[in-house]
Amino acid sequence: MKATARLRDLGQSLWLDNITRDLLDNGTLEHYIKDLSITGLTSNPTIFDHAVKNSGAYDPAILDGTRRGKSAETVFFDLALEDIVRAADLFRPVYDRTNGVDGWVSLEVPPSFAYDTAKTLAAARDLFIRAARPNVFIKIPGTVEGLAAIEEAIFAGVPINVTLLFSSGQYVAAAEAYLRGIERRIAAGLKPVVESVASVFISRWDVAVATKVPEHLRGRLGVAIAGKVYRSYQTLLRSPRWQRAYNFGAHPQRLLWASTGTKDPGLPDTYYVRALTAPFTVNTMPDTTLLAFEDHGEVDRTMSPNQPDVEGVLRRFSESGIDTDALGIDLQNNGTQSFVKSWNELMYVISTKGAQLARVG
Repeated sequence: MKATARLRDLGQSLWLDNITRDLLDNGTLEHYIKDLSITGLTSNPTIFDHAVKNSGAYDPAILDGTRRGKSAETVFFDLALEDIVRAADLFRPVYDRTNGVDGWVSLEVPPSFAYDTAKTLAAARDLFIRAARPNVFIKIPGTVEGLAAIEEAIFAGVPINVTLLFSSGQYVAAAEAYLRGIERRIAAGLKPVVESVASVFISRWDVAVATKVPEHLRGRLGVAIAGKVYRSYQTLLRSPRWQRAYNFGAHPQRLLWASTGTKDPGLPDTYYVRALTAPFTVNTMPDTTLLAFEDHGEVDRTMSPNQPDVEGVLRRFSESGIDTDALGIDLQNNGTQSFVKSWNELMYVISTKGAQLARVG
């Protein structure tokens, strides 16, 4: 049995952290679904930026939008929604088979809205309506301003992938925003089933401290943070408040591990996938990590909410001068800025490509 299938059988969902029109056109995504146990997909501005830059598959849509006088943002969402809808249709059998727990595809609101609640909420509603598929998550950053939009979106019935979470505190805040939205639906007599995942980024922790800690701590911070988040996740799922919501028919928000591709060449290429094996979670990974795990991945243990070494590892980082609370805030801010940068580059690429194609055409 392939390692990817073993993860699936342990109860962890494997999602692809990538989407391109080429993946859809050449059958690669269908291959991943059929042969590598992929049951969902995530996207972000950086992924789409690379896709548009590195492929001519989007050129006809960009040219058409340019000739119609559409803005770069409008052109982008036209072509992105086409890809997202196609992917959602491929995953629809998984969505139906799991009663809406799995089989999701994610599309992010403009990252420049990360600190604007009203714009984030409006964009989330609009994109979900335009996608017109029940298995499309709208990604909203888990910033302070994003939390209010998440609660309102869940209350409005919009499925949400909360992105750019790094610490246990950020995860808990996002989970409580989700639950508030569900509780408001219960109080209003609405169906309390609005799916959501909370995406916690892992490998960026180790990148951030790689040159600041002793060699024996290399690659250990991200997994320790994940252990602390997983403990919080299990505690919330067992809490009376959440169980009350379940009794009204609500589904729990699942925990998703993001940024699980190995960025440190000194670590194994499947390092984070192996370390983050846990039932009732999602691991979203880039193609290279997925293929590496299929080839030589190992599934030999699962996470426990009571891992005894988590606090000890975090204490050693603290003793080495790492303030993980402050670093978690920095990572969220830097991640938001990075996506804004990719978004701006994407808008520039679409604008310049459109102008060039129009001149040639």
